[in-house]
Amino acid sequence: MDQKTIQALVILLLYQNITSGASKDGQIITKGSSVTITCKPSAPGSLLMWFRAVDNKGLEFILTVNSKGEVKGRSDSISIFSEHKITENILELKSFEASRDSGMYSCASLNSNKLSFGPVTRLVGETVKATTRAPIVTTQTTSTTTTACVCHKKPEEKNPSMSCNPIILGPLAGGCGLLLLLLIITICYCNRIRTRRCPHHYKRKPRMPPGKQVMPNRHV
Repeated sequence: MDQKTIQALVILLLYQNITSGASKDGQIITKGSSVTITCKPSAPGSLLMWFRAVDNKGLEFILTVNSKGEVKGRSDSISIFSEHKITENILELKSFEASRDSGMYSCASLNSNKLSFGPVTRLVGETVKATTRAPIVTTQTTSTTTTACVCHKKPEEKNPSMSCNPIILGPLAGGCGLLLLLLIITICYCNRIRTRRCPHHYKRKPRMPPGKQVMPNRHV
């Protein structure tokens, strides 16, 4: 039986063993802490395979060790583990991350096509309590600074009768003057016409005998 077939078989059997035999309670691990995981199968075998069932991600193969303590297969995530105690059935997680490493860890040994499982170790991330901030009470302080009162003088109200009189009297005075001038001109013109038409205003001149020339009276 090749190694891939063994891994697939172990995954199926180990998954059933982990989900049925593991308790819900586990070790509460602080973020960034190193964790030592010990797993010794009930019977030794030629191969020892490590697996973990990460929460919400399924079963994941970690590594395979032969009876001589030589690592024969590794997963891509082996960099987060330390192998220096793997011969002592100890796997060390270097730095715990809750989202990445929370889950169940176990191992299984293969001996004559028979699988023997070790205990299941459950790792749980530490619950970080959400710190509730006290509500910030902002008090509005009313400013007591008083601004100087600037008194604006109201513009003096002008008497409407005083402002309107020059406007009204000007045209009236001009019209009256024009009428007076027309009246004077009319009176003078009428007097002149009357003087011409009335004969009693002229003195009858005496008739002079022919040959005599009457010199007009000149008043100095």
